[in-house]
Amino acid sequence: MTEWITAPGLTEYAPAAAFMEARAAAIAAGEADELVWLVEHPPLYTAGTSAKAADLLQARFPVHETGRGGQYTYHGPGQRVVYVMLDLNRRGRDIRAFVQALEHWVIDTLAEFNLRGEIREGRVGVWIARPDKPPLPDGTMREDKIAAIGVKLRKWVSFHGISINVEPDLAHYAGIVPCGIQGHGVTSLVDLGLPVGMADLDLALRRTFSRRFPALA
Repeated sequence: MTEWITAPGLTEYAPAAAFMEARAAAIAAGEADELVWLVEHPPLYTAGTSAKAADLLQARFPVHETGRGGQYTYHGPGQRVVYVMLDLNRRGRDIRAFVQALEHWVIDTLAEFNLRGEIREGRVGVWIARPDKPPLPDGTMREDKIAAIGVKLRKWVSFHGISINVEPDLAHYAGIVPCGIQGHGVTSLVDLGLPVGMADLDLALRRTFSRRFPALA
């Protein structure tokens, strides 16, 4: 069984990280069910294991070092953070396949709103093509990131997870080079003109979850 919890209000980052550590340990020990935890954070930046100091342009908000994969990212109000504590001992010990399943879960969720999310080789996360924007200097189409992915495993139990932009203040990304990627931008469901609220996204996440993460026997 996979439990779902939606946290009310804004969740501070440090207590959230401690909670995930404890829950992942309990899952590994067979003492707790898997968990999908839906939260919103106050404005902050997190640094993954590949973060480069030069990509922190301006520490406008608290910066939290974290053991997840990836580089710098932003969390804040209007962004749904999806923490996934799943048991890969029972779901297959394949990190690449797990990350791909997370990416396709996001793509399936966006498709519920008739939005086409895409993945790109060498760029983790989910992207939206922007033919309405001027192309990059080399003539390629500009793309905006709508979802970031960064996970950590301990004893083959995952934690950290996904963030999807519903209606955050996109100007808050200006303090970092998001995920170390230059040239492309960031977007949100509301920025793309979709009248989607957090509750709408949560329902879509629940509807599509089992396609990529079937219930365990």
